[in-house]
Amino acid sequence: MLKQISSAIILLSVLSSCGNDNNTTKEIPSSNDTTVVRDLHTQSNADEVTMKHLDLDINVDLTGKQISGNATWQIENKGKIKTLKLDTYDLTIDSVKVDGNKVEYKLDAFVEHLGSALNIPISENSTNVIIYYKSGAKATALQWLTPQQTLGKKHPFLYTQSESIYARSWIPCADGPGIRYTYNARVTVPKGLMALMSAENPQRLSDSGIYHFKMEIPVPAYLMALAVGDVSFKAIDERTGVYAEPNMLEKVHYEFAETGKMVHAAEQLYGPYRWGRYDILVLPPGFPIGGMENPRLTFCTPTVIAGDRSLVNLIAHELAHSWSGNLVTNATWNDFWLNEGFTVYFERRISESLNGKDYVDMLWELGYQDLEKAVEDIGADNKDTWLHIDLKDRDPDDGLTDIAYEKGALLLRLIEENVGREKFDVFLKKYFDEHAFKTIHTEQFLSYLRNNLLNNDKALEEKINIKAWVYGPGIPSNAPRADHVLFDKVNAERDKFLKGAAASSLTTSIWTTHEWLHFLRKMPKPLTKEQMADLDKENKFTQSGNSEIADLWFIMSVATGYDVAYPAMEKFLSSVGRRKFLEPLYKEMMTSGKQDMAKTIYAKYKMNYHPLAQGTLDKLIEGK
Repeated sequence: MLKQISSAIILLSVLSSCGNDNNTTKEIPSSNDTTVVRDLHTQSNADEVTMKHLDLDINVDLTGKQISGNATWQIENKGKIKTLKLDTYDLTIDSVKVDGNKVEYKLDAFVEHLGSALNIPISENSTNVIIYYKSGAKATALQWLTPQQTLGKKHPFLYTQSESIYARSWIPCADGPGIRYTYNARVTVPKGLMALMSAENPQRLSDSGIYHFKMEIPVPAYLMALAVGDVSFKAIDERTGVYAEPNMLEKVHYEFAETGKMVHAAEQLYGPYRWGRYDILVLPPGFPIGGMENPRLTFCTPTVIAGDRSLVNLIAHELAHSWSGNLVTNATWNDFWLNEGFTVYFERRISESLNGKDYVDMLWELGYQDLEKAVEDIGADNKDTWLHIDLKDRDPDDGLTDIAYEKGALLLRLIEENVGREKFDVFLKKYFDEHAFKTIHTEQFLSYLRNNLLNNDKALEEKINIKAWVYGPGIPSNAPRADHVLFDKVNAERDKFLKGAAASSLTTSIWTTHEWLHFLRKMPKPLTKEQMADLDKENKFTQSGNSEIADLWFIMSVATGYDVAYPAMEKFLSSVGRRKFLEPLYKEMMTSGKQDMAKTIYAKYKMNYHPLAQGTLDKLIEGK
């Protein structure tokens, strides 16, 4: 549905054959036929009742670890139905009013992954629904931090992570990426702390502890975000700035000083930034992912604060989401690649404009290596290596893999190489403009691609082989590869080392993080303890402040039994909550005969990790 966004059912231009799981029968859709595709990860009926606007009035109790208050929904009962259905997960509903009158509501039985549908009786003319509620102890979106878990050690902290379907654990809502609404919020927090949301934000403390927010652009629930803690603000330029704990603010400001240049570079590529301000909040260490593209306020892991701006490409990624994801949104979680694949491609175009082709070629190659590893882990013939995947009756987080990110980006690069960059850039800018603040499904995008770029050129379609990319497993044989100018030099130095050259004799002085990652990733496993010691003596890897390098080094240390690194590794695991680092490191311990060490360390620091990270590690370490 191109103009009406507030719907859990998206009407799309597709061929009926696209529902067939048989890859050999799939065709790129034409624009002549329609079918109905439903988002199976929302129990709401937003296809029948439009969610127009949310007024949120909540209190954040950091001692009791609970959000309580009310959510007022302005609705349009276009289907003239008798029941409004909303998503909830571990919420206690105290009461509900419809058009000012208290009504009896019903919570359905809990459904795995989805939670409990909230059923509210409405009339055909109802316009206003107020739900009084409080969050539960199992709210998957919320991480409550004690003072000791923060950098300042003085005040507690709360932040949310609503993607993919976790907004329903702190707001009763229609929780699907294809359902957009505007919102205002009144948030009460303990005095002396700041509250921030994915909206217009304060830049200084409120004396009363009460903060008001406004988001006048319709956004889906997964982009609802809240953070409360001891944070301060510092501007970078007139429309960008950073928030962080006070004792980290200057480091963060230095690290992200070129954010304004990134915004300008992005606009030069694909049109104006349409969200007003672009600010960044660096969270305490437990944040489970690298960054979250909450509109106007990216939530960011502290693991990118390396002191040398070597990891700030993550910001280019989250910024790119302001076009791909936030501006044009995947209609369902089966279409996640339309969010992340486009964003990785866009991110690398931003990086290329700022740092040059040789630099971004390293990013493309490291991404290809990540994709190879993902395909190996998932299985080369597994349908989860398709771009358009089937998540029916599954946790949508099952689709948050490097397939969506790297395979999706490679498809766009392949199209660019076949039609020419200039033509492809014109197409992408048009795509963002024509679908701004709308949602799009895979089949709808393929139809748009055929009609607006490929021009029904069958030979070109067959050359690109889009079917194999979108509806086929693994990495297609025509996947593009980056030039290896810089990595060839890295390979030569690695070969010298493996043939006996001392680490001190290698030519590495001008290497960036990316060269070092390639150098270490391609080492045989395991190295000898003597080789590890030589590398460590020369490069101080065990004490590295670069989280990307440190995590890879600790994995190598576990594989080798290089126990000199274990104290630093435990310190790393005590202070980092990013799943990207936790899962492979704990996995290496579990598969290298060091299960007891993994269990001991995890038991010590489990509560430092976000519930999402705990869920992943519980399965890996505790078999739950």
